[in-house]
Amino acid sequence: MQNSEQKLSTSQPLDSLIGGKWISNAKKIDVTNPVDGSTLANVSTASIDDCLAAVDAAENAFASWKATAPRARAEILRKSFEIMIAEQESLARLITRENGKVLSDARAEVAYAAEFFRWFSEEAVRIDGDYRRAPSGANWLMVSRQPVGVALLATPWNFPAAMATRKIGPALAAGCTVVLKPAGETPLTALAIAEIMQRAGVPDGVVNVVVPSPSGPAVSAMLQSNKIRKLSFTGSTQVGALLLAQAAEKIINCTMELGGNAPFIVFEDADIVAAIDGAMLAKMRNGGAACTAANRFFVHEKIYDEFADGLTARMNALVLGDGLDAKTTVGPLVSKSQQQQVAKLVEQAKSFGAKVACGGNASTDGSFGYFPTVLTDVSFDAPILQTEIFGPVAPLVRFKDTDDILAHANNVEHGLVSYVYTRDLGRGMRIAESL
Repeated sequence: MQNSEQKLSTSQPLDSLIGGKWISNAKKIDVTNPVDGSTLANVSTASIDDCLAAVDAAENAFASWKATAPRARAEILRKSFEIMIAEQESLARLITRENGKVLSDARAEVAYAAEFFRWFSEEAVRIDGDYRRAPSGANWLMVSRQPVGVALLATPWNFPAAMATRKIGPALAAGCTVVLKPAGETPLTALAIAEIMQRAGVPDGVVNVVVPSPSGPAVSAMLQSNKIRKLSFTGSTQVGALLLAQAAEKIINCTMELGGNAPFIVFEDADIVAAIDGAMLAKMRNGGAACTAANRFFVHEKIYDEFADGLTARMNALVLGDGLDAKTTVGPLVSKSQQQQVAKLVEQAKSFGAKVACGGNASTDGSFGYFPTVLTDVSFDAPILQTEIFGPVAPLVRFKDTDDILAHANNVEHGLVSYVYTRDLGRGMRIAESL
């Protein structure tokens, strides 16, 4: 792969934002370009003290932000939306450069991300309460909704813009202040959004962004602070479980969006062309790096070969390359470790008897790419069916009996979403109820 751009914008922040100030440190972390493994940027590493200072800044800003008129909060969010849309192309190119996804997906993400700011700008002025007579009739009951306080937000690398705005937007609309910790692989997008919010007029300390060492205990340290009142985390189930346990010690309210392992079931009466179209969307959106991605394809034996051949042809036609190149339809994975994880799952599946219909190998040009892959005759025992792939790999399993395949589809810790293709509406509804 050839890297089609070399330099970041001179206005791109490379430091953590704490209390309205960009805090630079001598220690840096490298942000890697997935196209060629080169260093895209050196971002200042926030120390534990920096992270705790960000919590303090958010706490100090909370009282005034809570008292800010809902309309004023709404206008800042609306202005942030407008700037993001005006700068959609530059933000999209930034996402592609640090994440690897194709530019069309990055543009869609910016639009999707900006929409959270617009939506919650409109919700900020609609925070209601309740007023009613007590059941006894002796008095009246009044309920008002209050912001909880400082919210700690941790976001993943697969949607670095959308996951940030989806957390920041509702928090600010409610009157909370935030400390955002983006994924270490993709901090640049979060820092760019913070700078946009500064231009939109967000007061100092209301939005703080810290970029600690990826392997450090920053989130755990911040959770020990008595000033954190809310944790919102999107990421792996393993990390989420650890953070839930730590948050429980302080009785911190948590919202978790963790992993998925979605089944994609195609019955013998399905429209095969529609099913293949749906499979391409469900599998290849964001290069397969989405918690809603189809991970396990269960196809009825009567149409298995036709579906497998059709899906293989479509996957074979995809072009792996630099996401900024207009000819590219699949970008590289975000990191070398993610590339190795996908390769490991494919090799394990092969050891369990799976056959490679297309792909099945990583790129050898120095990028973190993995070729779009279809695996056939995958064993129910293969680890790939129990693991979130987060890559462009479609494992196909043949089935005959509906009850049997439902048992297999449900035989996972976390499903999150399911896809079913059948022309029989009644069966579709029954399957949906059973998954």
